[in-house]
Amino acid sequence: LSNAKQNSLSTLEYISRIYLPFCKEAVFSFSGLGIPLLFLFFFCVITGTSNAVNLTDGLDGLASGCIIMVASSFALIAFLSNNVVFSRYLHILYIEGSGEVAIYLCALVGACLGFLWYNGHPAQVFMGDTGSLTLGGIIGVSAVLLKRELLLSVVGGIFVAEAISVILQVGSFKL
Repeated sequence: LSNAKQNSLSTLEYISRIYLPFCKEAVFSFSGLGIPLLFLFFFCVITGTSNAVNLTDGLDGLASGCIIMVASSFALIAFLSNNVVFSRYLHILYIEGSGEVAIYLCALVGACLGFLWYNGHPAQVFMGDTGSLTLGGIIGVSAVLLKRELLLSVVGGIFVAEAISVILQVGSFKL
């Protein structure tokens, strides 16, 4: 535990780094005028995830089923990142306080499971834009807080594929 305190980062150092999936050390570290670019990147991650989940949502509950998988993955990552022993053993970044993110994501998984129960045939509940945009925002913010922005594109691959598909469809209609 004392070793973790010696290797701790300040908030600015923590925010200014970008990590690749499965790498413990930072790949990019921004400073000075690069910090506003980093916040622009965070903004794009959150809004992009939110809109991608909204595009994935339909009457069939596809978005909530995918959110369950992504939120479960990030909850496991948050739990493991919160434990000094697990993070040292697995060679992942130790993030003090990320256990609260894990609890929140587990609650999100439970809410999505409840939604799927009432969205079965005959559907009694419709998520709508408000629900899907919120769920995407929660996942995007969680990825930023856990420093797993790039892993989000892998874990949430369905959202990425849906967004690219819609962009290509709209582009083909415009041409």
